[in-house]
Amino acid sequence: EIKLDMPAVNLDGEVSVLAAVPEVVEALESCAMTWQKVISTALEEQLKKIPQGNGPLAEIDLWCVRNAVLSDLNEQTKLPEVEKVLAILQEAESECVRDLHVIINDLREHCVEALDNVGFLSTLEHHLKNLTHGTGFNVVLDTIPSLMNALRMVWIISRHYNTDERMVPLMERIAWEISNRVCKAVDLHTLFKEDRAAAKKKIAEAKSTLEQWKKSYLTVRAQIEASGREQHWEFDQKLLFGKTDYMTSVCQDLYDILQVTEEFYNVFGSELKAVTGDPKHVDDLLRRVGELTRPMEELAFDPFSLKCTWKLIMEEFKAKVSTIEEDAKNFIDKSFKTLRSAEAAFDMLLNFKNTHCRETINRQLMMKFNDILDQYCKEVENVRQIFAQNLTDPPLFKNHPPLAGAIYWSRSLFYRIKHTIVRFREVEGLLASERGKEVKQIYLKVARRMKEYEDQKYNQWRDETEKMLPLLLEKTLLTEEPVTTEKSVRFLVNFSPRLQEIITETKYMEQLGFPVPEIARNVALQEDRYRSYADGLKHMLDDYHNVVGTLNEAETKLLDDHIKELWKVFKLGQRRLNWNSLGIADFIVRCKQAIRKFEFLVHQIHANSADINNKLLQIGSTNLFKFPLSKSADVLPNVKEFFVYVKCERAKDIDHMVRMYTAIPQLLAQLEGLVNMKSGKSSKLASYYAYWENRIYQMLIQLILKNLQAFNAAVLANVPLFQIEAVLSPPKIILQPNASEIDQMTVQCIRECVEVTKHFVRWMHGTCTECPPQRVTDDEIVTFSFYSDISQNPLITEQAALITQNVHRVLTSLSTYLNRWERYCFLWTVNKDMAIKKFAAEKPSYVTFDEKLQFYMKIAQEITQQPLIKDEQFIRLCLSALVSAVEDKAKDWMISLGKLLNEFARKELFSLQEEIEV
Repeated sequence: EIKLDMPAVNLDGEVSVLAAVPEVVEALESCAMTWQKVISTALEEQLKKIPQGNGPLAEIDLWCVRNAVLSDLNEQTKLPEVEKVLAILQEAESECVRDLHVIINDLREHCVEALDNVGFLSTLEHHLKNLTHGTGFNVVLDTIPSLMNALRMVWIISRHYNTDERMVPLMERIAWEISNRVCKAVDLHTLFKEDRAAAKKKIAEAKSTLEQWKKSYLTVRAQIEASGREQHWEFDQKLLFGKTDYMTSVCQDLYDILQVTEEFYNVFGSELKAVTGDPKHVDDLLRRVGELTRPMEELAFDPFSLKCTWKLIMEEFKAKVSTIEEDAKNFIDKSFKTLRSAEAAFDMLLNFKNTHCRETINRQLMMKFNDILDQYCKEVENVRQIFAQNLTDPPLFKNHPPLAGAIYWSRSLFYRIKHTIVRFREVEGLLASERGKEVKQIYLKVARRMKEYEDQKYNQWRDETEKMLPLLLEKTLLTEEPVTTEKSVRFLVNFSPRLQEIITETKYMEQLGFPVPEIARNVALQEDRYRSYADGLKHMLDDYHNVVGTLNEAETKLLDDHIKELWKVFKLGQRRLNWNSLGIADFIVRCKQAIRKFEFLVHQIHANSADINNKLLQIGSTNLFKFPLSKSADVLPNVKEFFVYVKCERAKDIDHMVRMYTAIPQLLAQLEGLVNMKSGKSSKLASYYAYWENRIYQMLIQLILKNLQAFNAAVLANVPLFQIEAVLSPPKIILQPNASEIDQMTVQCIRECVEVTKHFVRWMHGTCTECPPQRVTDDEIVTFSFYSDISQNPLITEQAALITQNVHRVLTSLSTYLNRWERYCFLWTVNKDMAIKKFAAEKPSYVTFDEKLQFYMKIAQEITQQPLIKDEQFIRLCLSALVSAVEDKAKDWMISLGKLLNEFARKELFSLQEEIEV
């Protein structure tokens, strides 16, 4: 901010009075000179300033600042104080006032110019901001024409911007701004990595922007000249458009580069790979195309600079493009000699015909139609060979019948060659050429042979259908299947696969466009009805077979009459009804009703059988060896108590088992009413009773064998079941009860287990009635039970023998253990009285007495330290009585020796007393 300093003189008073005072005039002259210097310096500084930047907005900013500074200074010269000073100096005829008036007038002229320029340039400001800061080229393109019209208005109306000196620099700045926008947008380091379409659009917009600048200028210039009233624009166009024209040419080059690469990529695509069958070579060409833009991406200079060597880069690019084109043409020439598919190659050529690609390559491709015709001939020959090789046994599509399928196969081969030759008609004159006519004749020869084949297959089918179809419809609904099972007869639905085949053939023949016989059409129209009948019969037979399959041999014999009654219902479908009959649905219903009735009877029999099986399961799960529970861990029952308990518990279980067994005949008797037979009189029931009697026999074998195995496992387990005692019975140590008694009790227990089967009385032959006792002699009555057979079963006898062996082995082990006590046998086998007399006769010393007493005392202590219980698998041996007895024997020896020692001591004491007295 520039300020004019006011003089330190009192200016109150008249001008003439103050002008007569020399001191005042002198002070005011000094102040005027200072003002002159300040104003001239400010003017000089403002006129020297240049725009800060290359863009047009910098010039507007320059004039705005100049206007602000000069206007402020000009307003200060109009202050009353300044005007009075000038009036006083003027009155005093001071020489400095003239120079001050000159500089003030100069200031006012420049101030007016700045204000005028700011006013006119402000009309351009909006356009110039769009030009500088617009978001895209579309904004710039829209701005340039309106900006040029605004410049024209400034040129016409402005008093200062109507000269080349002012207008050309402003336009140069505008040209620089446009160029700068293009340089920033077009970055060669990233341009070719962008999407190709977006990159082309960007380059095209940049080029249009550059061209729009010159175009708008020339349009306005022509308008000015055409008006005849305005001063013409004779600006130096090299200054305005030299850079932008060059940049336009570079943008065109960049667009051409993108276009060339796109054309190459359009050619070297998946279609060319598929047609030529050499994707590796195509990929190599694509790699070389990709390398075309690498020099541009790696440029170390600005391609828009007028001083760069951009032309050399373009010449090198064009040379590489020519090389790639030549290689591509050679590759196409070679590849089209070995085409993989004529139609694919044809499609590719048509596609290239309508696709923008390299003109030279496109021309080369358009010359390959003859190669495609040659390839088509090979394909026709290949189809002819396939047709000839598979003529007698053509490959069929899934679910296709033989004859219609063969026609479908023939037509598929025909369409394979027909489709391609029809496509050839899309190219005018292709088949009209000499080669085209030859190809057409080759095609027609093969097509006629295929047509003859179709007619032959159709005639064959029609003749066979008219002959066979009536016979197939007259077949009965059901037929018997020869099977090896003894259970029952199996039935099959007699719906011939040939009939289904004829129906299918008819449908496909109509689809193929052949006329079909009326009878075949009628049958085909009723396919759903036939299929419904066939499915209904199949489901009905499945139900029958499922029910019969649940019967065992005995149940089959039991229900033999009912099964035969069911067969009588089926006979109608075996003998009278055929596929032309109207009562098929009713027949299926009657069969299903009969099967449901039979199934209900079978379910009742199975329910009865389940009850019997449940009773057999309860009998078979009986535990015949229930052991007594010990009152405490250290107290077990003795042997006799153990086996008595097992026997008593078994007796209880036998009563329960017999009740279950005697209930089985009652359940079997219920079947007699179900199958409408009299009790025990029918041979049909005899086999059924025999079946259950055998089941009972097998169950009893498993029962006895399972219990014996469980008892054997208990014998082998290391859990004692009962206890026995070891006692001293001089001269031996024995078990109480002894091993023989334990063996006998064990064998008896096993025998009683097997004898449980004596309570299961056998049935009389052919019945389920228990056989009454038979008197053999006057005193002997025999009851027929399962015992005689089961007791002789080798598995049971073997298991019983195994238990006896294991028990005997345990008892032997205990006896061996007791043999260790034989080392103390001298305590009770030696005659103690005789031994004491003999020892006394030897007159032993007191030391000898002490040794003897110590010996027997140690034996007594050793015995007391022996365990009182010995567990050997299922037997607990109690040793307390034996330990007590042996300990007493040792103590008896100690007492006898003590008495002898007492006698010896008394005698010696009396002898010593006598000696003392003497």
